[in-house]
Amino acid sequence: MKMSLPLAPSLHYLFLKAQALLLLAAGKRAAALPKFARMLRLRPADPYALASRSHVEAQLHLTQEAIASLRQLTAAWPQQAAGWFNLGYVLQQAGCHDEAGPAFERALALDPRLDRAWYGLALVRMEQQRFEEASEALQRNTALQPLGPYGWYRLAQVWLALGEVGKARKVVAHLRRFEPRVAAQLERENAAALQAGRASMSEADHAAG
Repeated sequence: MKMSLPLAPSLHYLFLKAQALLLLAAGKRAAALPKFARMLRLRPADPYALASRSHVEAQLHLTQEAIASLRQLTAAWPQQAAGWFNLGYVLQQAGCHDEAGPAFERALALDPRLDRAWYGLALVRMEQQRFEEASEALQRNTALQPLGPYGWYRLAQVWLALGEVGKARKVVAHLRRFEPRVAAQLERENAAALQAGRASMSEADHAAG
């Protein structure tokens, strides 16, 4: 019987990568995980394998495993903003807001135009009830993504939390121009606060008159 020669490490890595891609294309995420593990035995700090493994782990709700993979990725490649953003996102989704904040901040230090990181940081600050900081982050997000409705939606919520009802109403009016359904949802969910603001403004106008 003829024995087959082992593949060279680089070819073995490419073979495992091709297998992983085929498994993912077939929707077999759990079966792809061992392929990434074997790729990392060949290249322990490989950014593709680490990022892909963390993504699959997050999809499979293996949250702690995904966090560990992303911590390994950011330790090996600390200058990659995307890795820090993904770590912040998974931590934020897991409710680890105090850990997610620094990860988003690190991503933004590397890439200040990463609008998703500004949004993620804002959600963390809202959860921590640090609304002034949340408003700053959301203003950066909406400046980078002026037609992204969710940044404006969250900004209106923050303005209401800060008692800035007039600013919140301006956001509603702005959203009506390009996302009327989101504006309507915002009005429904915050009707009492927005109406109270309208009433207080009317009373002020009447007193001034």
